[in-house]
Amino acid sequence: MGRVAAIQMTSGHVVEENLRAAGGLLREARELGAQIACLPENFSFIGLRDADKLEVAERDGEGRVQDFLRETARELSLWILAGTVLIRNDGERRAANASLLIDSAGNRVARYDKIHLFDAGIPGRNEQYRESTHVMPGATPVIAETPVGRLGMSVCYDMRFPELYRELIARGAEWLAMPAAFTVPTGMAHWETLLRARAIENLCYVVAPAQTGTHSSGRETYGDTLIVDYWGQVLARLAKGAGVIIADVDLAKQAETRARFPALDNRRLGAAPPRAVTP
Repeated sequence: MGRVAAIQMTSGHVVEENLRAAGGLLREARELGAQIACLPENFSFIGLRDADKLEVAERDGEGRVQDFLRETARELSLWILAGTVLIRNDGERRAANASLLIDSAGNRVARYDKIHLFDAGIPGRNEQYRESTHVMPGATPVIAETPVGRLGMSVCYDMRFPELYRELIARGAEWLAMPAAFTVPTGMAHWETLLRARAIENLCYVVAPAQTGTHSSGRETYGDTLIVDYWGQVLARLAKGAGVIIADVDLAKQAETRARFPALDNRRLGAAPPRAVTP
């Protein structure tokens, strides 16, 4: 059994202030006994304009945000899932929105570049998002070993694409992280439903740290950070405001449930074809 923390923030356009806030929340997570703490998408920066992303993007492996993650992980002896960090791609005018996994010695274990970018309008509102204007999409699903089991990595809008999670489960993921910065209208309509659906259909823990409230740009995010178990039950929740929630991940119980309720093995489409039976 392992303990995981999910952190909720209201990040702004000043990187140093966001890192200071994240540091305090990571320390709180460690004091609560977490072995790994998960930060939300864009934890270190939400700009005043979308174009600001390129100004703060760091070279892979370098920069104040990545230094902060390494130093904090070592100081606290804590694994950190950094929701997303903007990473510059050489030769590209767009950055990657990259989720980074740092171990308790400060080493980077995995990098996942967000595959599904939020290019959408909000129904009923004059509200448009074109993430792909300044962000380069990833292409590869990523799983990584952590102290609480094999992690399937994803980010925000990814959660609307269940085929990604089927692939992660097929590769051996035992829990799923979905750091996010959801809009208020889509959050009210779909946030909890999507998270619990991904947990239920994959019989898998889901950890979803979120951005919340009104940011310095005027943008609003939904919040409602959740940790959900393999049966779709909400284990911990923080609806509004910055803070930390924790829950224990019991992979033995998850495995027992998968054995007794073998929905993953009973799939007929998108799975290996059943063996022919000789009459």
